[in-house]
Amino acid sequence: MNELEQLVAELGARSLEARLGRPAFPDTFDDELWRNLEETGLSRLTATEDAGPAEAAVVLRVLAGHAGAVPIAETDLLAMWLAAKADVKVPDSGPLTVALAEAELRDGRVTGTAHDVPWPGSAAVVLAARTSEGVYVDVLTDPPTAESATLAAEPRGTFVFDVEARHRLGLEVFDELTRRGAWARCVQVIGALDAARDLTVAHTSERVQFGRPLSKFQAVQHSLAEMAGETERARAATELAITAATDFGFDDAATDYAVTVAKIATGRAVESVTTIAHQLHGAIGATVEHRLWLFTMRARGWIDDFGTTTHYARRLGRLALAADDPWQVVVSCPEPR
Repeated sequence: MNELEQLVAELGARSLEARLGRPAFPDTFDDELWRNLEETGLSRLTATEDAGPAEAAVVLRVLAGHAGAVPIAETDLLAMWLAAKADVKVPDSGPLTVALAEAELRDGRVTGTAHDVPWPGSAAVVLAARTSEGVYVDVLTDPPTAESATLAAEPRGTFVFDVEARHRLGLEVFDELTRRGAWARCVQVIGALDAARDLTVAHTSERVQFGRPLSKFQAVQHSLAEMAGETERARAATELAITAATDFGFDDAATDYAVTVAKIATGRAVESVTTIAHQLHGAIGATVEHRLWLFTMRARGWIDDFGTTTHYARRLGRLALAADDPWQVVVSCPEPR
């Protein structure tokens, strides 16, 4: 695992250094980084039998800690899995992304609109259209009807689709796809928060005010301690989700519970950690040219993907209220199936 982390860190660091000083809004797909990921077999890591969630988490976290501008989670954990599940043909190489949407089935056609599709135009789009009859999977070939960007300038697209109802899966597939996406975003957020924390520690150690570094002031030390505490709490919950997915798979009740908890913990941490990071950096940290922006805005954007913190908090609350012993829901996870 250490060798894998070192390899991804080297690729990520090379990508980050190459893009500094060239801010783009919206962000641009990093062709060189993707080519390196493909050459090293990291772009579709879990599509092989040699790797699982634990290895995928390393790739996601480390690349997020270097602001890698590639749809690695969308390709490896979502699109490849969904296409294999539905036996839908996708390109043998290149980036992939996913479009999740509610749809209608009529006269053998599936119609609807998919919003906020990551990296439209840079990746082949695998559609998961949920109807009352099931989830229909297909590959969209038309360009997006509208394009936008997240807080971190990552491109998003809207796709209006009208496809033949050919590849149908059960409704539980949509739930697992969402769970996989939420899991991936939690891991990526941890990588982004780690980077924001490291930049803030370095800045407060180097920046001198009133004859001494900022880090020597007690108020700053308290803020740094709060950043570290919030990040580690989120990391603990995310590690639980990684372990659950590794041990039981993404379709298990234990993983569902762990992802719910991780989404809540990381969501609570993002607000605090990113706010403190910008407060301690001052105005410079809010500029597109400063690398802090790459991580704090990614964390803020990612945390709402595949369900908001409020959505998962309410979900956990419903689980507790429906249980015979609510306390056991809080202190332990369900037994794996």
